[in-house]
Amino acid sequence: MLAFVKCFSLKRTKHPRGYEDPHVLASETPFTVNEIEALHNLFKKLSTSIIDDGLIHKEELLLALFRNSSMQNLFADRVFYMFDRKRNGVIEFGEFVRSLSIFHPYTPEHEKSAFMFKLFDLHGTGFIQPHELKKMVGALLGETDLEISEESIEAIVEQTMLEVDTNKDGKIDEEEWKELIAKNPSILKNMTLPYLK
Repeated sequence: MLAFVKCFSLKRTKHPRGYEDPHVLASETPFTVNEIEALHNLFKKLSTSIIDDGLIHKEELLLALFRNSSMQNLFADRVFYMFDRKRNGVIEFGEFVRSLSIFHPYTPEHEKSAFMFKLFDLHGTGFIQPHELKKMVGALLGETDLEISEESIEAIVEQTMLEVDTNKDGKIDEEEWKELIAKNPSILKNMTLPYLK
């Protein structure tokens, strides 16, 4: 009888809020269990860099990406939005792993393309409007050392719309986006992080 009672009094390992079993995450992503355990170490480091609560807040992601937790950046805002799948203002471990999996070398290109489309579709309409494209191009170019004028960004957007908007409805739909990626696969080169494997 004592052995039976001890079975129910075993101490359970307490996991932080948002923790998910690495075996479950490995079954849903291209990551192995070992890779997920390594990602958990990275997650713990990121999630305690400003607020020690086991969750990644926007400021912690900004600090990790740009070494500045108060920087205003549309691209970082969009990445955070895409990673925060529960839309609760924080990134939990499972969200972190599932979202990072898009950058895994084994993730199919059509999934990377769809993620990038959603990144540019700022209003979630299923289309990329010229003003959304302009904002994202400006944000991405703002991360480089290049100084590009507003007129140059406008010219990039206009030329892109001329080439990509094949049905001439003034916006880029998912099919037009797929055609753009098929013609210019280098667009997705930053969507693969080889060290995730």
